[in-house]
Amino acid sequence: MNTRKIRLMGMVAVGVWLIAGCGSDDPLGANSPGPSDEVLVVGSQAYYSNEIVAEIYAQALEGAGFEVDRQFQIGQREVYLPELVNGNIDVFPEYIGSLLQSLDEQAVGGTAADVYAQLQRATPDGVTVLTPSAASDQNSWTVTRSFADQYGLTDLASLANVTEPITVGGNSELETRPYGPAALSERYGVDVAGFVAVEDSGGPLTVKALLDGDIQLANIYTADPTIGLNDLVALADPDGLFFPDNIAPVVSDRVSADARAVVTNVSEALTQTELVRLNALSVIDQMSSADIARQWLTANRLNR
Repeated sequence: MNTRKIRLMGMVAVGVWLIAGCGSDDPLGANSPGPSDEVLVVGSQAYYSNEIVAEIYAQALEGAGFEVDRQFQIGQREVYLPELVNGNIDVFPEYIGSLLQSLDEQAVGGTAADVYAQLQRATPDGVTVLTPSAASDQNSWTVTRSFADQYGLTDLASLANVTEPITVGGNSELETRPYGPAALSERYGVDVAGFVAVEDSGGPLTVKALLDGDIQLANIYTADPTIGLNDLVALADPDGLFFPDNIAPVVSDRVSADARAVVTNVSEALTQTELVRLNALSVIDQMSSADIARQWLTANRLNR
């Protein structure tokens, strides 16, 4: 079997890989329709929920007769996006708003439809973003219930009510994101005392740091069941600091029309309620991504 392995290139500036990606020819050739001997590489972020969706894609493709090479937990966007553009990954679950902001710093956001339209124009040659799902996993700035009650916090603008310096926590990449600590200071006057890097994408370490008071403001995704389990408060974002983050398959030019139809069927079936439930099966019930995906595909009659 000629299985292509991911060459992790480290943290690469978006501008560098975008120029390189757009200027290179596709070394993999044209698509061939339907299942073939060609192996499709399905990747995921280093984030459990993203891996669940990637596993659903992988099992759905295998059920349709495609051979799949799983390359999961391969890092954050700075690492895997160059691999997508260079043709080393074929199918990847992405979040349309965050992807757009990575590709176009001048993007204006808007509704999910607006963001998807802008993304079509911003996506580099060699990859295509397919139709998004109704399910989304939004970035959020989240606080404890006691901190919210103390300062009357309901939305991001209400952070101006806080009279103490705020320590912010999240993945290290968050420091330079367009919705990161600098944006909180500039748009809402938040007194950011410091930034603590917690490298688990809003997972249990981030939640623990928030509950222990090591940080007062955490970047946690809204489909994470630990928000409800720990009575945390995801602050409302009426100004659209975070763009809509509906989940969409990103595919390489090697992915045939038949394979694209398979992952599009997954997008059409995945709802917001189901995404939260699937995440809970992982976080609370400690089920594997493979078992979660198999169960969901069976329930939705998508495992041929």
